[in-house]
Amino acid sequence: MSDGHAPIWRHLIELIVERDLSQKSVLDFGCNQGGLLRHLYALRPFRKALGIDIAEQSVAKAEAFKGNIPVQHAVGGTLEGWIEEFDLAISHEVIYLIEDIDAHAADIFKALKPGGVYYAVTGCHTDNPLWPKWRELVAQRTNTIVQDRSITDYAKAFAKAGFQVSARKLEYDGFIPYFADGWTPDFADALDYYTQTKIVFRLIKNQTGAAS
Repeated sequence: MSDGHAPIWRHLIELIVERDLSQKSVLDFGCNQGGLLRHLYALRPFRKALGIDIAEQSVAKAEAFKGNIPVQHAVGGTLEGWIEEFDLAISHEVIYLIEDIDAHAADIFKALKPGGVYYAVTGCHTDNPLWPKWRELVAQRTNTIVQDRSITDYAKAFAKAGFQVSARKLEYDGFIPYFADGWTPDFADALDYYTQTKIVFRLIKNQTGAAS
């Protein structure tokens, strides 16, 4: 996601319940070029953060762009070795690309400290009225196996991992930029997507750290 979507990022950050991150460790899973973490640090400075992504070029750019903020970037698709390290985790339009969502949920659960929170955001689900068209675009543009999962499917996977699951619509309340990117050629669809379709999961790891 490009910095052109910064207003959406800022809205998402405003939805994060945890206000003071000054002593917190943060994870951005699927960080791309690191823009979300840079925006988060500007608005709510954190103690340290890790941005991880499977794309080496994106991670290299994230590292080049980070400036002096306390962020480490890494190439990868799992969090092996990161055990109870993070207070807060975020992923933005990443979970729909993950083939084994159960493994991902368990991975994040292990990486969070007891009481840690994961905000997972996606509008790519089968409850999205545009999904029949989008699944073709996903296949063409990402070279991944398309996952047909509903909002409930995601909720069940995270609950299975031990998370306390809740969610809300993103309900972006600002002016939505028009992008001729093929995803929403009808601008009315874009307005609906950012206000009604895009979902923010808030997933809490219980204080004991044990899966239920």
